[in-house]
Amino acid sequence: MANAKSPSLLEMLQAGVHFGHQTAKWHPKMEKYIHGDRQGIHIINLEETQKALDNAMNFVRGITQRGGIVLFVGTKKQAQKIVQDAAVSCGMPYVNNRWLGGTLTNYAIIAQLLRTFKDLKKKQERGELTKYTKFEQARFAEKITKLEAKVGGIQDLAKIPEAIFILDIRKDKTALDEALRRGMKIIGVCDSNVNPTQIDYPIPANDDAVKSIELIAKLIAAACEDGRKEWEAARARLGGSLVDEKK
Repeated sequence: MANAKSPSLLEMLQAGVHFGHQTAKWHPKMEKYIHGDRQGIHIINLEETQKALDNAMNFVRGITQRGGIVLFVGTKKQAQKIVQDAAVSCGMPYVNNRWLGGTLTNYAIIAQLLRTFKDLKKKQERGELTKYTKFEQARFAEKITKLEAKVGGIQDLAKIPEAIFILDIRKDKTALDEALRRGMKIIGVCDSNVNPTQIDYPIPANDDAVKSIELIAKLIAAACEDGRKEWEAARARLGGSLVDEKK
C-alpha cells in the first residue's frame, strides 16, 4: 500500500477500535484519550486515535526510509497470525509466540541461537542430515520445529531494531520492559486499562478485537513498506552506496 494514511472515523467505528474496557478497570493516565462511557464500557476518542496513528505511521516510515528495522510483537492468540502477516508484508521481523527473554537485552545469545537455527535449516534443505540415523534425523527435525516457533520470525534479524511495535503492552510486558531497558522507541496499542506514559507513540484503541488490531497492524505495516520502498529506490539511484542501518 503506497502512501498509507490513517483510517476514517467510520472505518475505525466499524472495526470496533473505540471500545475500551469496563470503566472499573480503567487506568487514569488514559483519561485524555477517553470520550465517555456506554453501559459501563469506556469509549475511546477516535479523533485522538486518528492523530496517534498518523504520528506512529510517520515515525515508522522515517525509520524504514533509513533502512531501519521495526520489530512487530503480538503473542496473544487472536494477534498471532495478524502480526505475522503484517510483518511479512513489509519485510520486518516479528515475535508472535512466547517472547524469548533477552531478545533485546542479551542479543549476543539470541544471535547465536539464530545462527544455530539457520545452519540446521540449511543442512536440512541440502540433504546433509540424511547421513544420520532416522532417529537422529527426527531429533534434528524436532529441534528445527521448536526453533522455528521460538525464533522463526526474527531469523533474519542482524542487529537490535530501531523500534518495537507492540499490539498489547500488558500481555507482552516482558518485551516492553526489555525495550525500555534498551532505550528503544516504542509504538504500542493502548487500551483504556493501561498506562501509556512509557510508550513513545501510544495508539489509543481496542487491543482485543480482531478487526481493531488487524486494522492497526496493517496500517503500521503499510507505513513501514512505504519507507522501505523509498529506501530501496534511493539505494538504486545511488548504486547501492547508502549505508544500510540493518547491517
